[in-house]
Parts: sequence; structure tokens; C-alpha cells
Amino acid sequence: MRSMVEGLLAMLRDATPKAGRGSVGNARRLRREMSLPEVLLWRELRKRPAGLKFRRQHPAGRWVLDFYCADARLAIEIDGEAHSRGDRPERDAARDAVLAREGVFTLRLAARDVLNDFDAVFRMILATAQDRLPLHHPAAPGGPPPRDKLGEDFEGTGSP
Repeated sequence: MRSMVEGLLAMLRDATPKAGRGSVGNARRLRREMSLPEVLLWRELRKRPAGLKFRRQHPAGRWVLDFYCADARLAIEIDGEAHSRGDRPERDAARDAVLAREGVFTLRLAARDVLNDFDAVFRMILATAQDRLPLHHPAAPGGPPPRDKLGEDFEGTGSP
């Protein structure tokens, strides 16, 4: 019984590595200095589309994730042109591998794609997040109804 409870708690915990030294302050600074693609995306993600909660500039270990959905264990990175230069691709791949070991999938999107075809990018983010939700999650397709809708069908049936 104890291992089952531990397994459930592990499934519910935030999968990202604990914030490292200085990453919280760095995340706060990055929230004030978001790029245009990040601002546009955050304007929609903050509305909790499909019942999903997203965080912006989320500290994870020594890194800061552009956006993170804890329920789906999904990191979203908006990559500008600098991410294709020098050693950045290798550094990004190493970071993605560390997050993957923690159960976090990283979705990398080009900033130009966010600007040029926002609707398609947004739909892809939501589809990816919903595909990664645990089956018991209210926002999962076919999952249980939201808590505020649970008792509606049973009203007036004579049950206490």
C-alpha cells in the first residue's frame, strides 16, 4: 500500500528539477523581458485553455523554461535564431535530455513560427499537452468532468 501511495505522490509532484541558485531571480527578470512571440503566447496560455495551467519563465534546476504545464509535464521553449548558432543546439539537447529523465517533454518552437502561424502553433501546444495528461485529469479528453460539474446530474434524485 505504501509503494502505491508513494507512486501516486510521485506522479503528482512537479517533475522539474528544483530551482537552482539564482534561477528564481533570473526567471523574474526574464518575465519582465519577454520577447514578442513569448508575450503573444502568454496572452493566450494565461487564460488556462482547455483547463490547463501554464507557468511562464518557470525555474527548473539551473535553467528557466519559457513555459511549463506541470499537469502535462510539458516544457515549451520559444527558440529565436540564436538557438541555432554555436554550441546552443548541443546545450539545448543536453538540457532537454535532463528534463526528459525527469519525465518532462520539451516542445521546441521557432519564434518565427509563433509570429507567422500563431493559431497552428497554439493548437499544436494544446494537442501536445492534452496527449500528455494522465487519464484521471479533468482536462484529459474523456476524463472526469471538472469538480464544479460533478454534482449536477445527481441533484433532485433524493440522495443526501
